[in-house]
Amino acid sequence: MAIQLFVPHFEVEECLGEIRECLEKGWTGLGFKTVEFETKWRDYSDLPHAHFLNSNTVGLHLALNILKKKHGWMDGDEVLTTPLTFVSTNHAILYERLKPVFADVDESLCLDPDSVLERITPNTKAVMFVGMGGNVGQYESIRNICRERGLKLILDAAHMTGTRFNGRHVGHDADVSVFSFQAVKNLGTGDSGMICFADGELDALARKMSWLGIDKDTYQRTSDKGTYKWKYDVIDAGFKYHGNSIMAAIGLVQLKQLDRYNSYRSRVAQWYREDLLGQRGIGFVPITEGCESSYHLFQVKVKNRDEVLEGLNQREIYPGVHYRDNTEYELYSYGAKTCPYAHSVSQELLSLPIHVNLTRKDINKVAGSLVELVSG
Repeated sequence: MAIQLFVPHFEVEECLGEIRECLEKGWTGLGFKTVEFETKWRDYSDLPHAHFLNSNTVGLHLALNILKKKHGWMDGDEVLTTPLTFVSTNHAILYERLKPVFADVDESLCLDPDSVLERITPNTKAVMFVGMGGNVGQYESIRNICRERGLKLILDAAHMTGTRFNGRHVGHDADVSVFSFQAVKNLGTGDSGMICFADGELDALARKMSWLGIDKDTYQRTSDKGTYKWKYDVIDAGFKYHGNSIMAAIGLVQLKQLDRYNSYRSRVAQWYREDLLGQRGIGFVPITEGCESSYHLFQVKVKNRDEVLEGLNQREIYPGVHYRDNTEYELYSYGAKTCPYAHSVSQELLSLPIHVNLTRKDINKVAGSLVELVSG
């Protein structure tokens, strides 16, 4: 049987029960389930604010849109970011007519503080930190730089649902954190996300801006007796970025299983280490001390990566690559050769299958095949 990179797991009957409630009530959009999910997420993460959206990508855009207006940033102002990420991270910066400035990564595949310091200019307004695979890297150093330099810290926590650092869930010390509940993420729905501002005023603004700039959403405008309050104001040209109750219904079930799922992913990662430790030609990505990673990814470094990947495919093992150096894309080619380690390591990275349906036997097969291909 083929071994896939990601296979989402759902508590099907329980999810269907939550969805059935939405259908029976006739309310599938923004409303009672999204409110409940936001509450449950705040309880789980201990973050002060949470607003449910239809993806992580729109959350990143919304964060930059609100921060830009709040602090008077100008078109062309700079956001320091990583070239080793999914392009949505950096597209979100462009959506607000800001400039992504690429800083290099360290061995954790997260931003290198020394490179960040080198790239700060008078036009730098924020840092976008991506927690690669669930790792925190040198996040604390980046946070301190932002505080010392008066820069806003945006945590792209797409991979970090359930990641804890020094005992606390990530996001509590960023200006804004954005999580992904996309189909194959650790807390998978169909597609959705959560934006978590530290500032309650900005959280309130995000709720309006994610519903086209309307000051009261339809759920707020519907009384308990069903009387629809049709009058509202429009404060700005906002976006249709809010989440819906169907996705939230799935999310409520998945959230209850998240720590159990992540614990199993951690076990899978440990099995890989047991099988691959000391094998020549296979390098690991170090996890920061004190980090309880979500293990959205388990990445190794190998030479001749593309040939190894092809060999694994021939054995019906389907790993992935996270990610291609963004400066290799035409859109971001202005940053080419500015981040040498990110460029080099992106040629070697291989993401091995990791999900809760894998068995110890599956890991033996993947690891054994990898060793044979690398050594052969």
